[in-house]
Amino acid sequence: MTGLEMRAATPDELPLVEELLTSAGAWLASLGSDQWQFPPRRERLLDSMSRGECFIALRDGEPAGTLTVDEQADPEFWRADDEPETALYVHRMAIARAVAGQAVGAQMLDWAAARAAAAGKVRLRLDAWKTNPALHLYYLRQGFTLVRMVDLPHRQSGALFERLLGRRTGAHVGISAPIDDGQ
Repeated sequence: MTGLEMRAATPDELPLVEELLTSAGAWLASLGSDQWQFPPRRERLLDSMSRGECFIALRDGEPAGTLTVDEQADPEFWRADDEPETALYVHRMAIARAVAGQAVGAQMLDWAAARAAAAGKVRLRLDAWKTNPALHLYYLRQGFTLVRMVDLPHRQSGALFERLLGRRTGAHVGISAPIDDGQ
């Protein structure tokens, strides 16, 4: 398996990131899921790109996925006693269908965990769609634990997961190079 190159997305790559997210939503719809059945919010994507928090995964020079990694703990999900400042958070992770089943998501999550550890964090967290048990199982297989389910009537997401750092780092899964994010 070829390793991934992770790099920050640039604003001119907004259409590429939108396509990765939209394609993931279309694939989920084909499975009968209502997850991600809305267009990605351009302003949110552009904001994360301007902060260097939206990333593209490349395999052999071709787009393989996208994710955002930041310090933005959703206050509707993560409480003060969760110590939100001790974690980095994954948002909007999508894998290109052409590389589905090839451990791209696992490599991206391992890269994000290594990034969090390098930032002095002790956890990598994310929230997932509450009604997608297959996705929950996937995150459990990636070394995450279910923290809790938050059921808010206006939110479909709310399955909260975290991975304590030091487990499953990218060093053993073939990440080819650290990110060149201009920092």
